[in-house]
Amino acid sequence: MTDQSHHAPDPAFSFAFQPIVNAESRKVVAWEALIRGAWDEPAWQVLNQIPSPRLPLFDRTARAAALALAARLGIDRALHLNFLSQSLVSDPKNLVSTFEAAQRAGLPLDRIVLEAGETDILEGRAPFLAQMREARDRGVKLAIDNFGSAYASLSLISDLEPDQVKLDMRLIRGIERPGPRQAVVRAIAQVCAELRIELIAAGVETIAEYTWLRDQSLSLFQGYLFARPVFEALPPAQFPLTTLADLSARPVLPSRPTAATRTKKRA
Repeated sequence: MTDQSHHAPDPAFSFAFQPIVNAESRKVVAWEALIRGAWDEPAWQVLNQIPSPRLPLFDRTARAAALALAARLGIDRALHLNFLSQSLVSDPKNLVSTFEAAQRAGLPLDRIVLEAGETDILEGRAPFLAQMREARDRGVKLAIDNFGSAYASLSLISDLEPDQVKLDMRLIRGIERPGPRQAVVRAIAQVCAELRIELIAAGVETIAEYTWLRDQSLSLFQGYLFARPVFEALPPAQFPLTTLADLSARPVLPSRPTAATRTKKRA
């Protein structure tokens, strides 16, 4: 029997959006497009239906769809798009097609942030670097996603000089508990600060995680604590009030006049 899997149609898909926030300004600074099934099925359920030989083409098609949807939703901030670094290497048209899709959607390239996973980059570092030079020459930014998932050398940061690094959620989970992961996060934060690379704590779910990270001077966050991804919509972000910096950022409301004050005014 002939294997027809390579010729099967791609599954229907769409996107959910999740904000990236600045805890100091208490504003949404970017949105990440997260692939979903046509009825909001999880990403793995969609990607598991794509045969490996078709992944580069699907990767290209998905990014174009994300850009078009982002434009319809009126996104006017940075847009994070996930991609497979191997698809850029195997399909030279992949990157150019993303530029063209952004142009059709009316989204400037300097608002586009391409996210690639740390492990994915390590598998094809040299050709990936060449592709990313072209993207960054056009104003596109690069973020290393899931950084710390492979505990790779920090030399990856110096080789790529990304605009942003997103900490892997496995580093984040329970980070308030003393242990070696705290030392790893502090080291990454120091390197990023010295190289002027924005560090994003992704997957933050608890007040304790957030508070510890804020104490390390992190200001960019993403995770359920602020907003869950919402299918084909832009969810509002919520900001916990846990630190002095948070409290000072909260707007000061006029106090109600006391009885003594009202009596004084009447007099």
